[in-house]
Amino acid sequence: MTETFTIAQLSDPHLSSLDNVRARDLLSKRVLGYLSWRLNRRAKYRPEILAELVRDLKSQQPDHTVVTGDLTHIGLPQEFQEAKDWLDALGMPSEVTIIPGNHDAYVEADWDSTLALWIPYMGSDIAGVAGGCERQACFPSLRVRDSVAFIGLSTAHPSAPFLATGSIGHSQLQALERVLVETGERRLFRIILLHHPPIPGTVPWRKQLTDHASFRSVVARCGAELVLHGHAHCTSIRQIVAQGRIVPAIGVPAASARSHHPDRGAQYHLYRLTRQVSTWSIQLSVRGYSPAEQRFMELGTPIALEQSLNFA
Repeated sequence: MTETFTIAQLSDPHLSSLDNVRARDLLSKRVLGYLSWRLNRRAKYRPEILAELVRDLKSQQPDHTVVTGDLTHIGLPQEFQEAKDWLDALGMPSEVTIIPGNHDAYVEADWDSTLALWIPYMGSDIAGVAGGCERQACFPSLRVRDSVAFIGLSTAHPSAPFLATGSIGHSQLQALERVLVETGERRLFRIILLHHPPIPGTVPWRKQLTDHASFRSVVARCGAELVLHGHAHCTSIRQIVAQGRIVPAIGVPAASARSHHPDRGAQYHLYRLTRQVSTWSIQLSVRGYSPAEQRFMELGTPIALEQSLNFA
């Protein structure tokens, strides 16, 4: 019997408008982010492109959609509400899984008026996996859809001005190891979601995941089938070796980016998983925005990411 499951990945939509920002809201690192938005980012990250992406994505009818962080610009409460409204339009919480990015933890902020608004899309749907959903205790999250396990991590922490680093931390890594083992024993297709790239060299040092080596060690010991990330704002296909197999680690450009550079314009990815008895295969399709035609279209031909995965 053949089983198929299609996942859409988008990242870094930076979708908020930053309308009516008060001066007192900017008495922190946020002032730098606000100036960056005023001088550069508001022209680059366009709501009309993001709206067209959502329209095109829905026409593809994926079984599940993941958003790998940076829904906001500078982490203001009003941005989290805007993002929540956008998520509600994107799909039901059962259809959409998100994780936070560094822009969503720009500075220390009140939990209830920020990330807590996203719990329906962010928290585990299996009781006890992450010990509730209060701040970092949300992660790792575990959401199982058919034979696919979405395992969410948070790398989002406030950082010093001009830095955009992230970290997973010892507690999350310990819990990740347990979740990977348990879901592996259930023969689920394990997809790890994190914002920062887990492979060194993907982004400059000031934007890197500080404990990337520890993360890869956990994956090498416990295995996984796919790792999806954002943050780099470009197409990235790298690899992690785990238990004698190759685990693809894939990043996608910013979902709302206006660019004529083929690897940096707005894109989203479709991963078609096909299972026949105990064997899975992965096919990647890339859909990107054409500034000339003002719509999304398939870029190139679908890619077989790796040889089939055998869970016998």
